[in-house]
Amino acid sequence: MIRSSSLFAPAFAAFALLSFAGPKLAHAESKLAYVDLQRALEETEDGKAAKAKLKKDFDKKQKELDEKQEELKKMKEDLDKKLPLMKPEAQQAEQKKFQDRFVELQQIYARLQQDLAKKEQEATGGIFRKLQTVVAQIADREKIALVLEKNSAIVWGQPSLDITNEVIRAYNASGGGGAGGKK
Repeated sequence: MIRSSSLFAPAFAAFALLSFAGPKLAHAESKLAYVDLQRALEETEDGKAAKAKLKKDFDKKQKELDEKQEELKKMKEDLDKKLPLMKPEAQQAEQKKFQDRFVELQQIYARLQQDLAKKEQEATGGIFRKLQTVVAQIADREKIALVLEKNSAIVWGQPSLDITNEVIRAYNASGGGGAGGKK
């Protein structure tokens, strides 16, 4: 269940920041903007390159997992055929061997998911840091008092306040910094 206070917290924080920011902001026209950092990540050249590399890694690991899963399936089919003909001790031994392989497959799956999540974090972390720098440069240049992240704090905003396209253009024009976001 969503608590109503969690829906209003980002908006209240932005309002409070603007209301109590001091005389400098109180007398000046306060400009606001928002940016969709996820879309910017996906549409920058570095983001596209990182996504392609991650997909290649994912496809490779998925193929490995599919092969292991197919082996387990064949093992189960063979076991189902042989089990009725075996003595109880042999049945238990074969079932244990199957269960061990099943647990091994689950562990491989969990390890592959962790590896992919770590690679995604490594690939996108630098890009996000560079995007934040670009956002700060644009906000400074355009005298924007506050830039919010669209997907975490905004339910709706006027499209004219969205600086995502400008961030993407500026990021790509700056040379990005490679697929890892480092330069």
